Amino acid sequence: MDDKEFYLDAIRDVVPEHKEEQIQDVFYSFLELEHLYDSAIELVKTQLNIFDNEFSMRFQRNPIHNIESRIKTPQSIVGKLQRKGMPVTPESARNNLTDIAGVRVICCYIDDIYAIADLLTDHSAFQLRKIKDYIKNPKPNGYRSFHMILDVPVYMSNGKEIAPVEIQIRTIAMDFWASLDHQLKYKKSFVDLNGEISGELKQCADVIAQTDNKMLEIRKRIEAQGVTVSRD
Repeated sequence: MDDKEFYLDAIRDVVPEHKEEQIQDVFYSFLELEHLYDSAIELVKTQLNIFDNEFSMRFQRNPIHNIESRIKTPQSIVGKLQRKGMPVTPESARNNLTDIAGVRVICCYIDDIYAIADLLTDHSAFQLRKIKDYIKNPKPNGYRSFHMILDVPVYMSNGKEIAPVEIQIRTIAMDFWASLDHQLKYKKSFVDLNGEISGELKQCADVIAQTDNKMLEIRKRIEAQGVTVSRD
């Protein structure tokens, strides 16, 4: 089943009294919503690339290793609204979900994370809504990352719209751990007897955190000697 049919079936299920014409209207409103969030993502990515290029020009070093982005699938949006007991409408999605649009920024060093977060926070066009610092306050399982939600203005043909974008900023090492942890934990056959595997994964997260700190220390020692550390 494609995204269109999934949306249409979900809308029919929760609003069966609506005529097919009205259901189609709701579907196209969802398409407009996706376009809004996709546009917000592109604006954030463009600004991040501007910061990265400027940093490279001024300091001969790129703080950003790579940028990834995603928009929640129709199935995920509808499922989350239903789990929350919310109406399955574009207005409901806009008012109740802040993670439809996501950008992940992979940085080289820990201090780059905070530099990028500060630049985004200080940007005059973006409005900071929320911050969660899982680097200074890791999750119990060892997960580390810097999360922020920004309200991003998007200028459409009919005026300005605001779309929240969830941004995760982490180092290469943090991303490596988080990706493998997700793969391992979401295996259908995963059974963590006595918490042994979770304990080992937590130990790996701690080792990776120590490595991140050590790499930052080494970079600073090299830069103190007047040598520029390049990503190339």
